[in-house]
Amino acid sequence: MATSLSLQAVLFDLDGTLIDTAPDFAVVVNRLLKNHGKAELPYSAIRATVSHGARALVTLAFDLREGDDGFDALRQELLDLYGQHLSVNTALFPGMDALLLWLDSCNIPWGIVTNKPRRYAEPIVADLRLSERCSVMVCPDDVSHTKPDPEPMFLACEQLGCDAERTLYIGDHRRDIEAGKNAGMKTIAVNYGYIEADDPAENWQADFYVDHASDIQTLLSQHFSC
Repeated sequence: MATSLSLQAVLFDLDGTLIDTAPDFAVVVNRLLKNHGKAELPYSAIRATVSHGARALVTLAFDLREGDDGFDALRQELLDLYGQHLSVNTALFPGMDALLLWLDSCNIPWGIVTNKPRRYAEPIVADLRLSERCSVMVCPDDVSHTKPDPEPMFLACEQLGCDAERTLYIGDHRRDIEAGKNAGMKTIAVNYGYIEADDPAENWQADFYVDHASDIQTLLSQHFSC
């Protein structure tokens, strides 16, 4: 790819890309299981399911599907527990803070496009002291269609005043890459995120792939003008 593309903005998925929320989800899922007299799940199993949200976590923990008796009550109980345990162990992925500082030094605005509801995303971003640094955050509350639909991507660009084709989207799930591509953005798939074993990142047709957050700055320096 040519190295002359001028980058106007960088957008991140939240869970599994910008921040590691799996440790807090592991605590609340196992707390829910304990509340119902069930054995805890291994951290690896919970981490692999986090990107699919509360419904998938209830299915993992209780082998129930949406519509089954008790499913909705368990999902609500899980969400209530999570609301009480949002930012205890959640943190930026290693190397991410340095990347954000580099973007700031280049005067490249960055933001978040997530399928995580605002009532959870906003306080976590504030707790991590990212609110002042984040130029835009688009949540499901803000749009009619969520990723992989491009609507939230276009909304973020509109709010930033940038062109989608000069915006980079970074994510750890197939739907992230599809959303970015559907909006005409360049995309990076991160292998350090919550990748499903049966859907490896190399199958998503992203423009770039990285194994560590610290690799993103190097990649951007090589392929984009700052």
